[in-house]
Amino acid sequence: MTRDELPRLFCSVSLLTNFEDVCDYLDWEVGVHGIRIEFINEKGSKRTATYLPEVAKEQGWDHIQTIDSLLRKGGYKAPITNEFRKSIKLTRYRSEKMTMSYTEYLAHRQHHHFQNGIGHPLPPYNHYS
Repeated sequence: MTRDELPRLFCSVSLLTNFEDVCDYLDWEVGVHGIRIEFINEKGSKRTATYLPEVAKEQGWDHIQTIDSLLRKGGYKAPITNEFRKSIKLTRYRSEKMTMSYTEYLAHRQHHHFQNGIGHPLPPYNHYS
């Protein structure tokens, strides 16, 4: 990333909340819940993988497509059967996503610098120095 790209930079953080273990791997809502799956792979190792709530909706996936993609993300290489899907331990959750541009970050940083009693402006952040 170059200095010229900084004004176009955005950073997002998702706060994950309301974790609920469910009995049925289809017991979650696309676009509302994030999901975390836990499964035993074909070599007998426990594996996990997760998608935030927006992933399935952004990709246009239904429940099965999302689960299958998540299994592949988690490293499952064998054929995926409905029986195997039923063996998955699924936890659903919600998230609150906050996004800030680099410009907003600088304004926030400057505001808090003055608020903390330091009377001169901060120089722009430069991680190169």
